[in-house]
Amino acid sequence: MEKRDTLWQLFQKKNVSRRDFLKTCVALTSIMGLSTEFIPRVIEAAEKKPLLPVIWLHGHECTGCDETFIRSQTPLASDLVLNMIALEYMDVLAATGGDRLEHQLEETIKNYPGQYVLIFEGAVPIAENGIYCMVGGKPILETVKHVAKNAAAIIENGSCAAWGGIQAARPNPTKSVAVSEVVSGKPIIKVPGCPPIPEVLTGTIMHYVLFGQLPPVDNQGRPKQFFGNRIHDTCYRRPFFDSGMFVEKFDDIASKAGWCLYKVGCRGPEAYNSCGNMRWWNGMSYPIQSGAPCVACAANNFWDNDPFYERLPNIPVPNTIVNADKVGAILAGVTTAGVVAHGVASYVQHKLHEAKAEKSQDVTAEDKPEQDKDNE
Repeated sequence: MEKRDTLWQLFQKKNVSRRDFLKTCVALTSIMGLSTEFIPRVIEAAEKKPLLPVIWLHGHECTGCDETFIRSQTPLASDLVLNMIALEYMDVLAATGGDRLEHQLEETIKNYPGQYVLIFEGAVPIAENGIYCMVGGKPILETVKHVAKNAAAIIENGSCAAWGGIQAARPNPTKSVAVSEVVSGKPIIKVPGCPPIPEVLTGTIMHYVLFGQLPPVDNQGRPKQFFGNRIHDTCYRRPFFDSGMFVEKFDDIASKAGWCLYKVGCRGPEAYNSCGNMRWWNGMSYPIQSGAPCVACAANNFWDNDPFYERLPNIPVPNTIVNADKVGAILAGVTTAGVVAHGVASYVQHKLHEAKAEKSQDVTAEDKPEQDKDNE
């Protein structure tokens, strides 16, 4: 088993300056959702920890998660694959295939027991002993159990791996399930999304690379730093919601004006993800920005919503829950109260100003005769 370099050693071999190394560490700290106080720890880990061996398997899926991964900007997918991890097996990006690639898989399991991370993409079909997804002549069900046995941790990449995905939609003839339903006894973290935001995946990977453990998770097993906020709370259309200004139909004038999409089925108020603040393709856009309601693609069973774009029955407003048709009236009432208060304050200010003006005129009138006498 060859000695693995640290990130800093790799940078030195490629004649990358210490300054650029430190800038990389700062960027990694940011993308992992950590505060600046963690920068020294990230630098120390990048200097001392050897590159992480990674096995990346693909199950029952469309490969859309790979398509989004290769568009990661911070870090670039190429930098992650070539410089920040030791990617030992991934059939989509491999330079070879067939028996040689499967031999590499077995060698990695043998050489790095308990040291490699397994990234799994796609669902695991278990019907009829897994014959609905065969890779390398074996059911992926068999392979994932085999590889997971010696893995240090497992990352479920995408909603298919995390929940079963569209393959698990009713009636689910292949009996597709999440990785966590066929593997147990290992640290597992879910990075759902259809597809997931690329930087969410790379940030999760780099957290393990630098700290040797998976990041803190929420009650559904997702990394907190990326799934801690509702789409609704980070949405740039939120002011329209607060004003009770909604799109009623996809082609109405409100839609063209960019009003809130809640009434046409947006699930932003119940969806947790980083779409609103991180977005896709280097922060360029996300579905709501293109006029499409959020479908909560990082949530379990989102594909079974029927109809797909159905308005949620209630809207959580601070201290109350109301129907969508009443939110404008309630918030308008709050606004009206504010306007009235502002009007009263303005009226009082105006009267005070008038009183001061009258007093000033009285003083001027009293002083005028004395000024006339002086002039005489």
